[in-house]
Amino acid sequence: MTLKILTPDTISEIQAEAVFLPGAAGAFEVLRGHAPIISSLVKGELRWRTSGVEHTKPVDGGMAMVENDIITICAE
Repeated sequence: MTLKILTPDTISEIQAEAVFLPGAAGAFEVLRGHAPIISSLVKGELRWRTSGVEHTKPVDGGMAMVENDIITICAE
């Protein structure tokens, strides 16, 4: 899957096996083949796994869109 993280300072594109998001209705995980979804994000930790290694990035909120194995995050 492709994870795109857009912040006011940077744009990152990462290949990920799994992505964990701090959704407004509760945290959730996105895996390959996930149904399309749009969710607001709350302050928390964005986590993703690449080659079995977990990475994290704090977010202060934002939006997430999942479609066709592309996860686009607009965050502060």
